[in-house]
Amino acid sequence: MFFKRLMKPRPAQIAAESLYSSAVGQARTPALYTSLQAPDTREGRFELYSLHVILLMDRLRGQGPQAEETAQALVDRFTRGLDDAFREMGVGDLSVAKRIKKLAQAFLGRARAVDQAFDSLPDRRSLTALLARTLFDGDDARSGAMADYLVQARETLAGQSLETLLEGDARWPTV
Repeated sequence: MFFKRLMKPRPAQIAAESLYSSAVGQARTPALYTSLQAPDTREGRFELYSLHVILLMDRLRGQGPQAEETAQALVDRFTRGLDDAFREMGVGDLSVAKRIKKLAQAFLGRARAVDQAFDSLPDRRSLTALLARTLFDGDDARSGAMADYLVQARETLAGQSLETLLEGDARWPTV
């Protein structure tokens, strides 16, 4: 019985797994690539995965110890997802760690930049400029609609109860 309790995943890990799956599912929504014209490339998909995880982290921030633990478990799961993806692509063990480190640094930098852009809301210029730089290769014309979607997604997550999110249930807006 002791070993069952020892091996049982913590609630934050269970919630993070579900939240990660939800973020991945939303990032794969075809309308993000067709209607909002996100580039359907490795880099474009990485950016969308990152943005959806960042949205969840933003919602959990400052909501107490359970939320902080869940947010950290979500980042850990995101990192394991990158590791899994590289291994499925056939990247060798020695190269995986280097690539993960590089992407983790990019992710953390992106999270800081998105947080700063969110701090500027309701003015969307910072968010639009960030998306133009990171997702749309400098194309400001396409970044406005994606900024609108991210603000809507943030508001949708903010409207959900913390308890629901800590159970691993996140609802996303329709694109």
